[in-house]
Amino acid sequence: MSATVLPRCIRIGILVPSSNTALEPLSTSILSSIPASYNDHATAHFSRFRVTTIGLSASALAQFDIDKIIDAARLLADANVDVIGWSGTSAGWLGFGADEELCRRIKEATGIQATTSILALNKVLKSLEVKRLGLVTPYTSDVQKAIVKNYISIGVEINSEQHLSRTDNVNLASLGAETFDPMVEAVAKGGVDAITTFCTNLKTAGMVEKWEKEYGVPVLDTVTTVVWDCLKMCGVETTEMKGWGCIMRW
Repeated sequence: MSATVLPRCIRIGILVPSSNTALEPLSTSILSSIPASYNDHATAHFSRFRVTTIGLSASALAQFDIDKIIDAARLLADANVDVIGWSGTSAGWLGFGADEELCRRIKEATGIQATTSILALNKVLKSLEVKRLGLVTPYTSDVQKAIVKNYISIGVEINSEQHLSRTDNVNLASLGAETFDPMVEAVAKGGVDAITTFCTNLKTAGMVEKWEKEYGVPVLDTVTTVVWDCLKMCGVETTEMKGWGCIMRW
């Protein structure tokens, strides 16, 4: 008689900007789509640090002080999580090295492996050999330009973009399909290899499959990317997770 294989219970720790209200229910929903037939069960556990506005001013940039984020990560470590993910896009304008250093510091401080929305996104872009990326954000023009510049540095041209010129992070979660459908359509017409909805306080993760069917290119949402990478780092198969786009098939 073969031994019974007990299901694994995996704890995903997620770092959250304090004014964000979209990513927690979305992350939980993504994890709930792990098929019951899998021998894995995953739960999300959250820790916040203060972020209220998005911009390039000194005060806005100071919100992402790495020591504050490490303090929040240590609280997740108290729950014995298996992995820690920073569900945020700040490395888009701070530079990708900021997230690489953050993951190194989290591992050093807690002993727990870490990833981020942007490092996960970039991993997928590299795997797909994306050279032309469509960018959809709620951010201001100067933040958008910084993101474009950082992607050029890794050989990815953002040749089609849309942004809303917003700085008020807390209110972004109230935006719906009536806002993002035309933005994604406009970007898709730019001749891109993939599109990203680039902000973790947007409720766009559940819209991705519709857009992929309409425009025939991968659409990568930054709430989904970090959850996907956390699962991969824990050895969880994602190919049968439905409703979140083609990223789950990789």
